[in-house]
Amino acid sequence: MKEDILKLNKLRQKALLGGGKDKVDSQHSKGKLTAIERINLLLDENSFTEIDKFKISQDIEIHGDSVVVGTGKINNNDVCVYSQDFTVMGGSLSLTAADKICKIMDIAIKIGCPIIGIIDSGGARIQEGVDSLVGYAKIFTKNVRSSGVIPQISIIVGPSAGGATYSPAVTDFIFMVKNIGQMYITGPDVVKQVTGEDTTHEELGGSESHMKKSGLAHFLFDTEEECFTNVRNFLKYIPQNNQETVAESDSVSPKLPVDLENILPSNSNHSYDMNEIITNIVDKDSFIEIQDDYAKNIIIGLCKFNGKNSAIVAQQPKHLAGVLDIKASEKAARFIRFCDAFNIPIISLVDVPGFLPGTDQEHNGIIRRGAKLLYAYAEASVPKVSIIIRKAYGGAYIVMSSKYLLSDLNYAWPSAEVAVMGPEAAIKLIYRKELKNSKNPEKLEKDLLEKYKNEVMSPYRLAEKGYIEDIIEPNQTRETIIKSLEILENKREVLPPKKHGNIPL
Repeated sequence: MKEDILKLNKLRQKALLGGGKDKVDSQHSKGKLTAIERINLLLDENSFTEIDKFKISQDIEIHGDSVVVGTGKINNNDVCVYSQDFTVMGGSLSLTAADKICKIMDIAIKIGCPIIGIIDSGGARIQEGVDSLVGYAKIFTKNVRSSGVIPQISIIVGPSAGGATYSPAVTDFIFMVKNIGQMYITGPDVVKQVTGEDTTHEELGGSESHMKKSGLAHFLFDTEEECFTNVRNFLKYIPQNNQETVAESDSVSPKLPVDLENILPSNSNHSYDMNEIITNIVDKDSFIEIQDDYAKNIIIGLCKFNGKNSAIVAQQPKHLAGVLDIKASEKAARFIRFCDAFNIPIISLVDVPGFLPGTDQEHNGIIRRGAKLLYAYAEASVPKVSIIIRKAYGGAYIVMSSKYLLSDLNYAWPSAEVAVMGPEAAIKLIYRKELKNSKNPEKLEKDLLEKYKNEVMSPYRLAEKGYIEDIIEPNQTRETIIKSLEILENKREVLPPKKHGNIPL
């Protein structure tokens, strides 16, 4: 028995070294952690239980192959995790490694907990040919079947090349680490061969490009340690699965450094920072903004109201005046669908002058892609509360969680302006003859503007027609949201039976 135990311990020690000490040293020399080091850093101390430690591939006799998988805890809640091992053939995916990943994903679904993938892979294992591709297909199918059932998080701490990119793309949130995290379909050599373009791995699919340009990444951090710490914190805001909700936390009221009544500029065409409103209504230090460097004209994030978990979707007037465009519509739509799948109430803070005009937007599908936001709001059955802060013009008013897009409770600040279009353009259309024939068109235009704002755009007209529940003072916003969430806490909807809808993808 002693000999058997000694043999077991030797094999365990060997497995810890993955592709060997030289490969581990090389990984460390690049400022990167090993697969097991990353797991231990991410999970609660001593909570990891590894699965399939000794499984080997037909082509290489390295125990565990190119991925470490198992179960553990984060914040004392169950999680399942897999971490690709770059020291074993560059983290390339074999059929054996794929089967290990699929196995831990199956366990995550069975016990109803998040699955976290730590990605550091050069892509398919070329030596295996089609077997490696079959392995990817198995993983993708598990990703799709898990979607909306358990939260899926990807952490990119190395290359994610070729087929390796599509699994993270299907997951709910992608965390990346600067300088070492990369995602690209084909490398610079292939790009050069096909297009003649000279580029680098970083230019093709570096972390900065996916945060600012593609919108693929949701969070970006300087180091692996900082990234894992933030993943742990983020998990406090999402439930274990689609049948549960996030446990309440202690409520800490925000300290109001700014009176909300003084945030809006007197001229409605001037910008302000919506974050000033958000930080003054949510529980103190509870707001986590998502994709903060992409489509900055809209803000999405998770927060707490009186200790209860919520989501925020809000325009950002300081960027493109808060207009809705292709990127903003898709960014918000996907987030809303995640919140709906995982029982997270949605608070919408509206200040939108419309959809962004122009041939570029039209030709690239603003109608179809803007409709995704409309679809997401109308489809969502979680509690929905909307507050019109200032502008809500045209189709953008409808799309941003308006009453007849099935928002549950709707409010407006006294500063709200709701109309088909802005007042300046409206009166020039409605009163073009009067303005043309006037002896003093400037005065007439000023008078007509005032009349239009009072008679057509006023929030009191909305209240009179029952399109909002109430007009609230700015400093009543937090209290109103908390009371609304309490009213809607047990909301239930019975929807028509169907397989699924057909969102305009």
